[in-house]
Amino acid sequence: MRTVGARALVAAAVLGAGVLGAGTSQGAGGARPAAAVEQAAEGALQADDSCDLAASLPPAKNVGAKIRKIRERGTLVVGVDQNSYNWGFRNPQSGRIEGFDIDLARAIAKSVLGDPNKVTLKALPTARRIDAIKAGEIDMVVRTMTITCDRKKEISFSVPYFRTSQQVTVPGSSTAKSFTEALRGKRVCVAENSSTHLELKRDSRGASEIRTTDNQLDCLVLMQLGEVDAIFTDSALAASQLAQDRTMRLIPETVLPSYMGIGMNQADTDLVAWVNQVLVEWRTDGGWRGSFDHWLAPTMGSPDGYLP
Repeated sequence: MRTVGARALVAAAVLGAGVLGAGTSQGAGGARPAAAVEQAAEGALQADDSCDLAASLPPAKNVGAKIRKIRERGTLVVGVDQNSYNWGFRNPQSGRIEGFDIDLARAIAKSVLGDPNKVTLKALPTARRIDAIKAGEIDMVVRTMTITCDRKKEISFSVPYFRTSQQVTVPGSSTAKSFTEALRGKRVCVAENSSTHLELKRDSRGASEIRTTDNQLDCLVLMQLGEVDAIFTDSALAASQLAQDRTMRLIPETVLPSYMGIGMNQADTDLVAWVNQVLVEWRTDGGWRGSFDHWLAPTMGSPDGYLP
């Protein structure tokens, strides 16, 4: 596992969003079968708790209008992050976009087009993910995207590919010991229109100020500069922040269990079903476990509890 300094990633964070060239795919290993995906966890981020966060179309590889369009184009266009360490980030040493989500995007490209390199990675800020899907700018978003009931009203999601929750990152000097202490009376940073941002808009948890940025890495930069006191994000991204800057620490308490899924246009039913079949295969052929071991295990430990 290579080491990339936090300051180098801070420099990468200021790069403008745009279309990124394809690099190399990574990851192989073993994972347990997908079988049935569990029902939504209690307390998941949703305005309407009547929907099933794990529900999606049955997995199938049927060539419909969207798959034909992608094959005619010759590339899969995927909205990704370029600032989330180990998930989707521009490696300053190689210049390539790498990470767990990028491995997954390449696995889908390989299945649809026969080549993991036939993918166009388009960096998107958190707030533009849904708009880009609905406008047809991209075929899908593979970007640590939390499945919520409100989002399912606007776009389609795959079955979950990662189980997560929400957690707070604070400076090492912070005396906070709990989620409540970390947020109450503090300046809290969240990515704009992220699930944690929407949650704090619903209930500020006593925060004195809610600061929004385009991406989570920008929150880490603000905390390094002393401009915010805490970062509220999902636990997977919180772990990546700690990996970037060991002077920070995580509040052990986690809240709001949830799932990550791949976002797609509601009209692209053949693509949704195809992606769900790829996720079944990615789990059973070792891709999920291999990518986890390569990118996430050094900071997140055992995969138990993360695989839906």
